[in-house]
Amino acid sequence: MILTVTLNTALDLTYAVPALVPHSSHRVNEVTERPGGKGVNVARVLSALGHDTVVTGFAGGSTGTVLRELLGALPHGPTDALVTVAGNTRRTLAVVDRSSGDTTQLNEPGPHIGAGEWAAFLGTFRDLLPRAEAVALCGSLPPGVHVGAYAELVRLARSAEVPVLLDTGGEPLRRGIAARPDLVKPNAEELAQLTGAREPLRATRDARRRGAHSVVTSLGPDGLLAVTPDGIWRAAPPAAVRGNPTGAGDSAVAGLLSALAEGLGWQDRLARAVALSTATVLAPAAGEFDREAYEDLLPRVAVEQHTPAA
Repeated sequence: MILTVTLNTALDLTYAVPALVPHSSHRVNEVTERPGGKGVNVARVLSALGHDTVVTGFAGGSTGTVLRELLGALPHGPTDALVTVAGNTRRTLAVVDRSSGDTTQLNEPGPHIGAGEWAAFLGTFRDLLPRAEAVALCGSLPPGVHVGAYAELVRLARSAEVPVLLDTGGEPLRRGIAARPDLVKPNAEELAQLTGAREPLRATRDARRRGAHSVVTSLGPDGLLAVTPDGIWRAAPPAAVRGNPTGAGDSAVAGLLSALAEGLGWQDRLARAVALSTATVLAPAAGEFDREAYEDLLPRVAVEQHTPAA
């Protein structure tokens, strides 16, 4: 079983409009509603790949009820182990501009989590760890959760000898990486905030020196850069694609985590992550991917190994 943690789950709404024009009214052509939050998206992709997956984190209020109903309605979807809280789960809104292919994202902050609710989650997390092959810790922290929460969860996973992947940003990333996760997957902006460096290779090396066993950086349409104990790797799709990039990074996490659980090497891990990420851009919403495109892309992803990591 693969365990994904989403402390700030969300009900994801995606609106498609012919063109997004500021200060004007819009007629929405298409609306999709999905259970979301980064770890939930990761779990949905993992389930679609055939992995037994469990989702934990927080859900509450009327929005949380809708999220759980949608999650439960997914065919062969992940198992719901979310902890119920008093506050209302947040919503996120992605507005897709059909004329340009650009997406505008609006994210609510999430409910306040009390001390008792955090303690209940920790109990659930500890109970699930013995069955887990790998753990993904994903996304932002809701109000009330201490900034070192991911560091605490990394240490618990490491104590249980379960491989742990961290995908977050800001101070939670800074503290979490110091707890020595097996893998960290920032995007370029999160990496720059962490290290102060804009050059991807320099910044990725710096991030690894801060404690992570391996660091895989998302470079957007240019693919992935990985600094690992086995060397430096670059992986890129065969061509750029247009579509909705929301959730592409989550699909990359699912690719990395599933390949890790299957015992695959870095070349196969990165190829799967890039193919899934690109195929997600072609899908209508986060947590989904175009399977035909994925199968076509997978053997065509270019993965190159460079000099050994320092």
